[in-house]
Amino acid sequence: MSGPSPLPIQLSQRQQAILQQILRRHTSSQRLVRRVQIVLKANQGENNERIGRELHLNRNSIAKWRSRWHEGAKKLALLEAKGIDDKSLMKWVEDILVDQHRPGTPATFSTEQVVQIVALACEDPEASQVPTSHWTPKELAKEAVHRGIVKRISPRSVERFLKRSHSTTSSKSILAQLQPR
Repeated sequence: MSGPSPLPIQLSQRQQAILQQILRRHTSSQRLVRRVQIVLKANQGENNERIGRELHLNRNSIAKWRSRWHEGAKKLALLEAKGIDDKSLMKWVEDILVDQHRPGTPATFSTEQVVQIVALACEDPEASQVPTSHWTPKELAKEAVHRGIVKRISPRSVERFLKRSHSTTSSKSILAQLQPR
């Protein structure tokens, strides 16, 4: 199947040596090793389809990493011309081949709100005129909304906050620890 010709990759001897070093290093992640293999095969003139078959990867993945390398190649060439040391050059090479940061969805609740909910869980429910001897996530969620800490919250979210706020030395939740004995 023909398509656009792939971006050309031309590596300097130093870049090839660094990529080979990453490939041989036992501490390199499999993800990084795959990306190094893509760049090295692209340097040999192989097209995306053939590299994909050899490495059992999608052609789009090959094109993505070939493109990412192509974008960073000018910077690497400048750094080499300035006489950067091998350790620093390796860092730059690895930076080109790592996943870019993806921020994800913004937090629904602020740290302050979470702290207030955890503090609420530490209070006696009877002081808030809740007719129970101990808090449940459902009751805490209701009370947090009633007090205006949050506009709405699920009992499951409250439960996650309480589990996360406790030290890792115990498997008990904060609700179980605050029960009168």
